[in-house]
Parts: sequence; structure tokens; C-alpha cells
Amino acid sequence: MIPQQYEDRNYILCYTRLPQEDMVYAPKLAHSMHLAYSNDGLLFQELNHNSGVLFAKATENEEGTLRAKSLKNPYLFHTAEGNFGVIAVRTEAEGEADAESKGKVLLFSSGDLLQYSEVGLLELKADTFVSDVACEYDTGRKGYLIRWIDELGNGYQNFIADIMSLKDISAPEAAQPFTLEPVLADIEGILPRNYITVPKETARRLYCKLTVPANIAIEIPDRVTAASEEDVKAIRATALYSDGTKALKRVNWNTDEIHWDKAGTYRISGEVHQEHYPFPVAFDRADPCIAKWKGKYYFIATNDADQNHTLYMREADTIPGLANAGEALILDSNTYEQIGGLLWAPEFHIIKDELYIFHAATPGEFLYEESHVMKLQAGGNPMCAADWSMPRRVVKKDGTYLCEAGKTISLDMTVIQWNGEYYAAWSERQFVPVDLGAWIYIATIDPQEPWKLTSDPVLLTKPDYGWANNHTFVDEGPFALYTADKLFLTFASAAVDATYVVGLLTAAKGADLLDIRSWTKGNYPLLTSRSVPGEYGPGHNSYVTDEDGVIWNAYHARPGIDGPRSSGLRRVHFDIDGVPVLDLTEDKDLNQELKKVSIEVTVG
Repeated sequence: MIPQQYEDRNYILCYTRLPQEDMVYAPKLAHSMHLAYSNDGLLFQELNHNSGVLFAKATENEEGTLRAKSLKNPYLFHTAEGNFGVIAVRTEAEGEADAESKGKVLLFSSGDLLQYSEVGLLELKADTFVSDVACEYDTGRKGYLIRWIDELGNGYQNFIADIMSLKDISAPEAAQPFTLEPVLADIEGILPRNYITVPKETARRLYCKLTVPANIAIEIPDRVTAASEEDVKAIRATALYSDGTKALKRVNWNTDEIHWDKAGTYRISGEVHQEHYPFPVAFDRADPCIAKWKGKYYFIATNDADQNHTLYMREADTIPGLANAGEALILDSNTYEQIGGLLWAPEFHIIKDELYIFHAATPGEFLYEESHVMKLQAGGNPMCAADWSMPRRVVKKDGTYLCEAGKTISLDMTVIQWNGEYYAAWSERQFVPVDLGAWIYIATIDPQEPWKLTSDPVLLTKPDYGWANNHTFVDEGPFALYTADKLFLTFASAAVDATYVVGLLTAAKGADLLDIRSWTKGNYPLLTSRSVPGEYGPGHNSYVTDEDGVIWNAYHARPGIDGPRSSGLRRVHFDIDGVPVLDLTEDKDLNQELKKVSIEVTVG
């Protein structure tokens, strides 16, 4: 539900931020476009946890490495077609002048101010650095007037009829340097830019997509007819949220007042059920994964407590039971000659009714880290190490190993089942002859021998945004989340410190996953250190569905900027577009003042 102020006039402000301490809000994050909203054009409030929504893409060097870029002084404007444009000064990663952008400005287009396309650099025909820029559509001249200020403070302007073509721009003319209207906003670190009016529906979507919804009502049927206690237990509550979305929730009904052998109508009370998972649920456990196998739930994760030399597993009848379950050793760095340590990111996957663990390991050195697969023997006990096969290293379709040991590592391999096909997606990082950073690839696999690829790898994503190359160039930890019409592939980016974040790739139903055009990459991360207070560097998550059909996000974060990587659990919500919401905390998921409910039950 959008606030009442959006019923009439709606204003959206763009801004950047002052950088803070490197682990808190580094320049690569601060030098991006942020958004805020207002009902009067005077006082603005931040969106998206005061985090950026638009980042400049990195450029590629001759040897294939990426060169991070940032942006300053973004300016929002309306296009002639009714869409939106953003013009900005592109900089180097830390905000320094970008030699490639001398005499140029960076242009973006957007239909909704949520998803952006980087159009490219617009040449202003000037041999000087641009320090500030603005753009407006001139209806009289049927084109765009670009006003800008050079590094010495001199003002200029250019005219271009079709700005998105980047062609046929006029020569610059001297002009009075422009100024921006003052803006009032109690937003931490804000460097305000300009604001524009937007249609009511655009404002509503921005508000709903870039704020965390909250539970505002609980709906229960007025009365039901039941023949047994099981009929009553099956009655669900519908939780309504501030953005108009809904979620079904189990109710703990008190049926003691019902006499099942006596016809009549009874009013009974109940309490909407909510699992409580204090963070963390497991210290020193990173990259967590939970799976349901033959009626029980299993938990496995990277073990940071012993520098990644062991993999332990937990077993329980329910997901909450995993929090305090005992652990069994499944694999260590002494069992096999080729498995010497760095046992990373184990994942359960059920393929053709067989249970597997995908994980990374090395004979000893970091540069030999590679993806491996273990299989549970027929009728085996997952908690018994002897019932798991020796880890097998992943191979390409020609039978050679996926990566050349000592030069390129692979890790974080996951399995995707889509359109009747099985795929593996993984992170791969070439170190020799140059460090390319970690990139995510996808390929089909043989479901009978899932350590074998059956297609050539296809590149899905590089760490080309500032939130993905903060401290290091890394995209890793992919994991699939399915809905009726979409496949979501979340992934983790940046260094595994407090700057770690969760990004998103999306493919539509029926899409060819090996065609890069089938995927849409989000401009900004779904989960950051600003998403949930007290949880720093959230990332490398996985998903599991419980017996009530509720999807849970198992992730790791740090309880404090320098705290240990530790596992957490939180319910996955879905927003107005059906996109996963990963920062819906327990207090927003269920309003405790609404959890007590009642219903009339007719028996007989």
C-alpha cells in the first residue's frame, strides 16, 4: 500500500553519497546514483536502504581484466518517448578523473527507474574534463539541451535531437554555469542532485520495490465447517503487506473447546505461527545449504572454525531442529590424497532421485581449488561418511578437467533443473597469466553422471558493477530459486568481508539458459550490509522449502563488521513483481499485535 502522498504529485530525487570508512560505505558504493521520494518536492526520504540503484559498468582492458568505473553528479531527465534518462560524469573507481571520459558524459536509459541500460559515452566535442552535467528535453526545438561545466568552472551547452543515438551532437557553446535547486533531505551522507515529477504508478512501484514491506493485516475466514481436528489445522491465515502482497501462514489453533461428537458451532482462538531464527543460527558456518531428503532435513556449510579442513552435516525432522542438532563429520582433508583442504561451499542436490554433494576442494594449494561431486550410495545414510563416494573432479564434455590446475580455479558449483534439462552453474577465476576475477558460467550436465558437462560453458556474469568489484572482482555462489513463471539465480559478489552482497539474474519460463539474452541482471544488489541492522556482508545463500510450503533463505553474514561468517535463516517473500525479497525481517513479516485470531467452526 503506497502512502497517501502519492495520490497527487510525486517527486523522485537522485543523489550520490559521501564515502565512509571502506568497510562501511566505500567510494565504489557512494559514487553511484541513489533515489529518494517526496510528496511536496521539498523534503525527501531515501529508498533502497540509502544504497545505490545505478552503477557505471567496468570497462575491459586488452588482456581481459576489468577496470572498475564509478559515476558522479547524475542528473535525471524525461525523454521524449515518456521514459527516463540519466546523464552523469563517469570516473575511475575511487572517484578520480577518468581519462577515457575526457570531453564525454555517460548516458543511461530506463523505463521505470529500476532497471537501467547503459547507452554509452556521449562525446561533447570538447578537450576538457566535465565536472558537472544536466540535461532537459526542449519541446520547442524537439531535442535535448545538455548543459555542463568543465574542470575550471566554465559553462557550456550542446544540443542533440536523438540523445540515445549518441550521434549528431552540436559543437559546445559557452553558457552561464547552471545551478541546481536546493533540496531538504535528512539522509546520511547525501550529495543531492536534481528531482523530477513522475506518474503515480511509477512512484508506487519505486516505493514498493525499494522499501521493505510490513505486515498490516491478517485475514481469516469468518466461519468454516470441519469434521476433524485435521480440517481445522489446515486453515491458513493470509498475511497482508503494505505493498499489497500476501503470504499464507499456518495457525496454531486451540481446538480444546470443540466437541467433535456433538454437532454445533464453536468459536475457537488461534495464534499465527512464526518460526524464530535469531541470527546467527550457526557461528563460523559460511555458504550454508539445507535440503530435504527422505523426510528429514540436512544442513551443511563451509567450516570456518578450522580454516575449511572439514565438512560437517546436521540432521533433523524440521528446519528449526537443525539449529541445535548434533554434527557428523562427512569429509576432511586427510581422507583422500587429492583432497587437502579448502573444503568450500558444499551444496546438496537431488538429481534423478539420487543425493549428491557439490563442493570445492584442493590437494593443498589455493590455485588448485576445483569443483568436486560426491554421491550418496543407494540406501545410504547421509550422516555416515562411509556412505558417500570419493569426491570426483568436474570434467568438460571432452573429458578433460574443467579448469587447468594451478592457473584457474573453480568453486561454488550448483545445479539448476529447468525445462526438463539439468544445468550446472559455477564460479571460475583465472589467475595465470593475469587475474581476471571470478566470473559465473553455466553448462548442461549429464544427470546420470552430474560431474560431467555436456555443453560448452557459457559466461553468465562478470563483476562489472561497483558493488560486485568492491575490494576484489568476484561473482560467485550462484543458487536457483524457482517460481511458476521465472527462474531467479542469486549470486554473491565482492570480497567475503563486510562488503559482500547478493545480486540477481532472472530468466523467464521456457527460456534457453545457455543464451545470455535470456537473462536479465539487476542493476543493484538484493541484500547488503545496509539491509538488516547488525548483519554485515550477507551472501552466498541457498533456498529450501519447508513442510508448509514456505521458502527459506539460508545465508551467511557477520554479526559485526569483523565478526565471523555465520549462518542465518529468513523467510523469502515475493514483491509486487514476484521478485524475491530477502530482507523481510521477522518484525515486518508478522505484526505481533495481529497474530491472535479466532474463527467459528461448525461441526456436523
